[in-house]
Amino acid sequence: MSTIGFLGLGIMGSPMAVNLAKAGHTVRGWNRSPGKAGALVAAGGREAASIAEAVADADVVITMVPASPQVEAVAYGPDGILAHARSGALLIDMSSITPQTSVDLARNAAEKGVRVLDAPVSGGEAGAVEAVLSIMVGGERADFDAARPVLAALGTTLVHCGPHGAGQTVKAANQLIVAVNLQACAEAVVFLEKSGVDLAAALDVLNGGLAGSTVLNRKKDNLLRRSYAPGFTLELHHKDMGIVTDAARTVGAPLPVGAAAAQLIASAVARGDGALDHSALLRGVELLGGCGQEQ
Repeated sequence: MSTIGFLGLGIMGSPMAVNLAKAGHTVRGWNRSPGKAGALVAAGGREAASIAEAVADADVVITMVPASPQVEAVAYGPDGILAHARSGALLIDMSSITPQTSVDLARNAAEKGVRVLDAPVSGGEAGAVEAVLSIMVGGERADFDAARPVLAALGTTLVHCGPHGAGQTVKAANQLIVAVNLQACAEAVVFLEKSGVDLAAALDVLNGGLAGSTVLNRKKDNLLRRSYAPGFTLELHHKDMGIVTDAARTVGAPLPVGAAAAQLIASAVARGDGALDHSALLRGVELLGGCGQEQ
């Protein structure tokens, strides 16, 4: 069992920290805004008042924050992780950030004797709660092997993808696939309803065939009920599509369909839907189709 400093107790981070505590690890949780540690404390963890308190003497430090600027904010500076983590500690960044940010973090942390893995996740809030996340990891293989007992409390698919930044590159590809899949599901819903087909029956049979997917399985009820309580927000997916389009431009990879999906997500955020679940892409298709929407 490890002593873990867990930074970021949001929609994903809170259930992840809870699962680590339930697995028997000693977990000290910190969040930028207070009042987020209730579930962790109830599971046997402890709330830390500062980053320094969370990471002091920790074997493992996990970060689960929204984007690259937040990772840099908690990692660097006199109040950050690298100023207070012990030499030999393992920093596992599970946020979704740019591959270059992960590479830079690993290089800077090495100067402090801190090992780093980039280990973004897929599975959404439900996957975090159920501890069935897919975790894609970049960094040294030996560090990945050392992290397995911790990662195993969070997910069921643990894959070492390559050197520093590789995990983030795979996560970017994941978000590309999810975005295109969600948009296709949204278009299919409007097509089916305008055709007078029983939507629930149609989605059931589609999900049992080649068109079936984890995306459709997880988001089917959202689409049926037009229920968009966030499991993963459009605003965060907008950020992720910026990462994948920028990374693809850097390596010269074409994204003709992905670029269109990125624009549709950006449009949804601009309309004020950024705080909704990313299945709310359906609202944009409904607008294009002249369908009424409940605001």
